[in-house]
Amino acid sequence: MNAPRRFFLTAVSQGLLAVGLVGCGFHLRQTQALAFKTLYANFSTTSPLGVELRRTLLGTGQLDVLTEPKQMAKADAVLDILGEERQQVPVGVSATGQVRELQLRLRVRFRLRTPEGVELIEPVEIYQQRDLSFTESAALSKEIEQGILYRDMQTDIVQQIMRRLSAVKRRGPAPVSQP
Repeated sequence: MNAPRRFFLTAVSQGLLAVGLVGCGFHLRQTQALAFKTLYANFSTTSPLGVELRRTLLGTGQLDVLTEPKQMAKADAVLDILGEERQQVPVGVSATGQVRELQLRLRVRFRLRTPEGVELIEPVEIYQQRDLSFTESAALSKEIEQGILYRDMQTDIVQQIMRRLSAVKRRGPAPVSQP
């Protein structure tokens, strides 16, 4: 095959590939539209989960996060973190009784409501767990790995909370029945 023909066939095949990718509907994930413009954050903004959740909420660019209790009445919705629990459970021990494997667990309970108390998301629990092998000789590196695993679970939980918040549809006033 001569060089001009090879160049032409290569250019045509690359062009067809580009057209195929454009036509498949692929696009990057974007933030979903939220049903409210202001959110009162009724959770600790100093805990690691609270810091990441607040940063993610503000990062959408779609809503104002209020943290002062006096501002709660002005908010469209109130996000309550009802509980955050981190656990380390030994699941494997050696014959001498030394821990060989840990299970790291992170459990978060939350709800979304209006300032008047109408629940938009009923109390729900999100649970994550990771397994971690453990040796006493590498305790420092395992502690660092444990922190990384907790941070990974926390990020996953924050993303799940954000998906649930974006699925909320604002309820309008109840329809008035005509006699």
